[in-house]
Amino acid sequence: MVAGLLPRLASDVVGDPAAAKAAPVAAEVDPSPDRGPGRGADASPDAPPETPPAGSPAPPERPGKRGTVYLTFDDGPDPRWTPQVLDVLRRHGVHAVFFEVGQNVAAYPDLVARVRAEGHLIGNHTWSHAKLTDLRSRAIRDQLDRTDAALGGRARCVRPPYGATDPRVADVIGARGQRTVLWDVDPEDWAKPGTDRIVRRVLAQVHDGALVLMHDGGGDRSQTVAALEQVITRLQERGYGFGLLDC
Repeated sequence: MVAGLLPRLASDVVGDPAAAKAAPVAAEVDPSPDRGPGRGADASPDAPPETPPAGSPAPPERPGKRGTVYLTFDDGPDPRWTPQVLDVLRRHGVHAVFFEVGQNVAAYPDLVARVRAEGHLIGNHTWSHAKLTDLRSRAIRDQLDRTDAALGGRARCVRPPYGATDPRVADVIGARGQRTVLWDVDPEDWAKPGTDRIVRRVLAQVHDGALVLMHDGGGDRSQTVAALEQVITRLQERGYGFGLLDC
């Protein structure tokens, strides 16, 4: 995760993207071979909540009794799955940050506009889902610049695909005035392990201040959509509220 991020009100989100047409990213991707610092994917869901790490996002004005969780989605927008994720979030009155791939942003500007119109925020997930640690600094900047241009302005937050970062990548991102945002709860929904397993993994790893990684693009996300309904409901039953990162 990243230090210094604060919740943001939906009313602060303005503007539509100015995006040129381009081919969407259709290939299946493995966005997170390295999970964040959360517990293992199949840890016991009955384990006590962990103490939030230093620098966790501040909770909203009305957090749940047990704490606050922050939902994030990678690899969209996707014309089939992003609308379904948005529908679930709207039914529950929950907002999230969508880390979007620039090629998909350019291909589906109407979906980007809907994400913003419904009070969610958008982060930069590179132009072509590139592994930034394999690129020269100039190429990293190009990946981020093209995506920001498609979004119509510089995103406040960047999530490196695969969580692949190092001091050089972090310096390139920081020099642009952007923040690197990773995660600490990874149910590995990208691997399509089954709806029930996705739910169990989130419940096992969650804690106050947790940043949850899920996906609305990059492949068949039907399990993610089905799991999201249960994740939100069961976390609320456990006393968690949902916040929105300042991205």
